[in-house]
Amino acid sequence: MGTSYDVVIVGGGVVGSSIAYFLSTNADFSGRIAVIERDPYYTASSSSLSTSAIRQQFGTPPNIAMSKFSIDFLREVPTRLAIGDELADIGLHEPGYLVLATPERAEAQRAKNRVQRDMGVEVELMEQAELARRFPWLNTEDLALGSLGLRNEGWFDGPGLLQAFRRKARAQGVDYRAATVTDLTMASPGKVGEVVLDNDERLSAGTVVNAAGPWSAQIARMVGAELPVVPSKRCVFVFETPERIENCPFVFDTSGFWLRPEGQLFLCGVPPLRENDPDDFGLEVDYDLFDEVIWPALAHRVPGFERLRMLRAWAGLYEYNTFDHSGIIGRHPEISNFVLATGFSGHGMMHAAATGSGVCDLIAYDQYRSIDLSAFRYERIAGNQPIKEHVY
Repeated sequence: MGTSYDVVIVGGGVVGSSIAYFLSTNADFSGRIAVIERDPYYTASSSSLSTSAIRQQFGTPPNIAMSKFSIDFLREVPTRLAIGDELADIGLHEPGYLVLATPERAEAQRAKNRVQRDMGVEVELMEQAELARRFPWLNTEDLALGSLGLRNEGWFDGPGLLQAFRRKARAQGVDYRAATVTDLTMASPGKVGEVVLDNDERLSAGTVVNAAGPWSAQIARMVGAELPVVPSKRCVFVFETPERIENCPFVFDTSGFWLRPEGQLFLCGVPPLRENDPDDFGLEVDYDLFDEVIWPALAHRVPGFERLRMLRAWAGLYEYNTFDHSGIIGRHPEISNFVLATGFSGHGMMHAAATGSGVCDLIAYDQYRSIDLSAFRYERIAGNQPIKEHVY
């Protein structure tokens, strides 16, 4: 006879562990919680391989609200995720994001800026001359403006956040099991009954949460559901430069690359292209991507990077939502006890706290209380109602 849990979370990365944490701290929820993680050392985990940044410069209110909730939580991590007298440390830095725009994209950036200001985001829109004055190391010849976050944006230790969530959840009674889910059996046509593991153990589940990241579509198919989520590899490169680049925020360039400092070094990469075919689950680094795409763009935007030296690199997986590049959160409309928390397309680390709190509300109260995540519901896919974050 299998073990019974009130909630089984498939996926113990930062999203799954955030959900486990919030549920285990909710005074109105006293159920048993299990987290199933296929990679217990997190060697290939998307959370461990994340660059772990957070921004509020989105173009839609739901994503901005997620970031506002999450940055407030990140500031409270030392005490909220403390174990006894041992404070949690995620090294949060808030230098802001600098989003650059060419003349062709200037109006779209201004439209985003209006949405951000309406949502209370502290952001400054700079024309070309001011941009050149503030960041003299930047080549602004082909730029119209830049949008700089003044507060509440930056980066942190993502693997540290994952482990802090995990340790706190375990300290509060959550069971973490090192196993792979091989099947979900149905108790009835609209309800999951058991979670079957690769050691043949069967866990009876009151609610199953699919937080399996790049593997979440496989989990959904076990209950006859389809998710537009695929693994998509992204590579991160670390380099040094003899040039002094002062006052460098997190930079989003017009060419698509992103850049941020890490001590005396720099991290950079490009998001996966949506038009590319889905990747397999391999983590081989594409060094040609750096040589042929990123380095020329870096040297154009920051002339001081012409003499950079690439030191190392790694690859990780996005759980890429091919429908609209935004998270899929909430109950499946046809399977009452199957909850989705996936498809974040690179935003899972920054929005993990908001997701964890919202999913906790949904399970404990059957409604959102701390943050309204209804915009991310699964039903928008069938209704062809995308979150228009990337359409400008």
